Amino acid sequence: MKRIKWIHLLLVAVLFFAACSDDNKDPVDPTPDPETKELISAMDLSQLPEIELSNPTFYDHENNVKDFLNIVKENGVNTVRLRLWVDPENEHSGFNEVKTFVTQLKAKGFAIWLTIHYSDTWADPGQQNKPARWSNISYPALKDSVYAYTQKIMTEISPDYIQIGNEINSGFLHPEGNIQDQTFQFLELMENGIQAVRDNSSTTKIMIHYAGLNNADWFFNVVRNLDYDMIGLSYYPIWHGKSLTSLKTTMTNLSETFNKEIVLAETAYPFTLAWNDWTNNIVGQNDQLIQPDYPATQTGQQQFIERIKQISFDEVEKGRGFCYWGAELIAWKGPEATDASPWENQAVFDFDNKALPVLMVFGE
Repeated sequence: MKRIKWIHLLLVAVLFFAACSDDNKDPVDPTPDPETKELISAMDLSQLPEIELSNPTFYDHENNVKDFLNIVKENGVNTVRLRLWVDPENEHSGFNEVKTFVTQLKAKGFAIWLTIHYSDTWADPGQQNKPARWSNISYPALKDSVYAYTQKIMTEISPDYIQIGNEINSGFLHPEGNIQDQTFQFLELMENGIQAVRDNSSTTKIMIHYAGLNNADWFFNVVRNLDYDMIGLSYYPIWHGKSLTSLKTTMTNLSETFNKEIVLAETAYPFTLAWNDWTNNIVGQNDQLIQPDYPATQTGQQQFIERIKQISFDEVEKGRGFCYWGAELIAWKGPEATDASPWENQAVFDFDNKALPVLMVFGE
């Protein structure tokens, strides 16, 4: 009897230590195999459904008339990023438009990357306003709303990549989710969005998106215990510094420190400092460029994105690639519009809507 009891206790001990060993296993290293890792070659085309209502004509490199999406697909773009607003003032970037557009994109073979703003309009480091429909609800109800809204996105759109918030340097869903004043609530709200993704997909990759390089290490230390897969950074020389060496160092350090894959979620560069409508352009001066290496020319734009691709995919071990922001933002309202595109000199089509050389960088 004692012998049986002793064997029983030994078995229990073995099972206990085996369980402890499993619990303490090192987390899976997300470093992609250099031989098999796939480039995320993305464009943010959030405004294309609105632009196409004006029936613009686009031309490929050989001056053939072609559909916009067919041109970018043929040049190697494999992922489309779209913003999603809760209740925008019109249908653009709202749930129905995005869902319809995603169906079209999936049919053409694009992977889908959604950036969920959790707002009725632009969310960025300077503004993270709650949608009007959530403005007067309690904090527990806000958490429930974040979960339910994110769950709806997952069940009806099912993206390949999803951002919980857009450029959330200051948090999101202010004031409750202000990262400085309400750190615990910010993390709880993030957890609710993340949980809605995990509960409805085993394949969608979750991204946390920060704008710029400064203080990025502090920010990702705050969110280090959240369950996410990828770090996303915005990098524009006009706002985030003109050192591509600093960009590479930051991407390397963040991905290694926090053991995450990393992508450039937003970047762009001008092919000219001229303009094609009367809407003021965001980039229009030489001192906003990386000079003399990357002038505002078609070649300069192409070489800048070539370098971005090298850094974000080839040179950063956990790097997965990049997304070009505003690729579609031609001057679609005509040459005298004052409320159209502040970005037509950074699009990937010239002022005649012909494909620019930069497009040839996107393929593997």
